[in-house]
Amino acid sequence: MNKNLCSLALSIIFTATPFSALHAEEATTLRIGTEGAYPPFNYFTSDGELAGFDIEIGKALCDKIKAKCSFVAQDWDGIIPALLAGKYDVIIASMFITDKRKQKVDFTQPYQKSAMTFVTEKSSKITDFSPKALAGKSIGAQGSTTQGEFLSAAYPDSDIRLYPTQDAVNLDLISGRIDAQVGDMIPMLDWTQKSEDGSCCKIVGTPITDPKYVGDGVGIALRQEDDALRQKLNEALDEIVADGTYKAINDKFFSVNILTLK
Repeated sequence: MNKNLCSLALSIIFTATPFSALHAEEATTLRIGTEGAYPPFNYFTSDGELAGFDIEIGKALCDKIKAKCSFVAQDWDGIIPALLAGKYDVIIASMFITDKRKQKVDFTQPYQKSAMTFVTEKSSKITDFSPKALAGKSIGAQGSTTQGEFLSAAYPDSDIRLYPTQDAVNLDLISGRIDAQVGDMIPMLDWTQKSEDGSCCKIVGTPITDPKYVGDGVGIALRQEDDALRQKLNEALDEIVADGTYKAINDKFFSVNILTLK
């Protein structure tokens, strides 16, 4: 083979090699998949940069395992398939750890606690959130999420509407096109209490904590064969909690510790 072609081929092979397959001294970049449409966890700033809690946690973990971070934005409904296809090494995107997802991917230990909640407009007269009371009502959620799965299973007589992004759900609630929505507790608290557009709406009902849907918390997803990387990330998570890095990041975005929801 021509020497230049041989060098090019080796370069391509090395570039495509996942983080977990490299020796520690070779693995200089951890490719992190995230959504970029789920504030305050992951979102794009006005100048096109990824930001948010998930992004800062990712950077802190990269620092602990002595790797550079490379972030890849991916639509939510394709985020696990893209991981399995090798587009990135891990997913840090506030993903609930559920039995259904564990059939396809592994997770680190939780780095957030999880719960879901109903949200309505402040003028809404709905006070009963049982399936019977919400029969015929339109309820929104982001598609390909545990919130959507929960609504589809528990509210068969309601008009369930699934959207490509959380922002799209919020917009239809603001516009009165749906009667209520179900979202992840922390971003819904942030949206209703801190944003101008979310001031229209309120958290209602009892927090939804069924482990079938909220699982064991929120974790970092990775391919099932990547045990060494999972162990390395778990150790790094323990370190950032112990040395105060986690709390410093948490306090930039939230008024409660989302590792405990206290």
